[in-house]
Amino acid sequence: MAVIHRERVAWESARVFVAAATGDTYWWLGERLGRHLGQTYEDALTRTRMRLQRGEVRPARGPHEDALSAEVGAWRARIEDVLTERPELAEVLRQVTEETGRRLRR
Repeated sequence: MAVIHRERVAWESARVFVAAATGDTYWWLGERLGRHLGQTYEDALTRTRMRLQRGEVRPARGPHEDALSAEVGAWRARIEDVLTERPELAEVLRQVTEETGRRLRR
């Protein structure tokens, strides 16, 4: 069995989840997060989607870039927290992240 690096999983998941938040993949990902992590994570994805669509984050470099950076940082921390509490979810998160990435490229 391969060693799963928790911080790497958190970073990659965060980056991909935020990218998916404003596209069609959002619906699939939201359901998966709800199923594997709980309703709190599905709701968090919805809030991310709304903030990105509304541009609620104040710009320093540009509205879109700052909003994405803020959301990726929040998701990275959120995922690291869940992996600290439930390390057995690392493989599930890795798989969901890979499938989300494939869906984004379609």
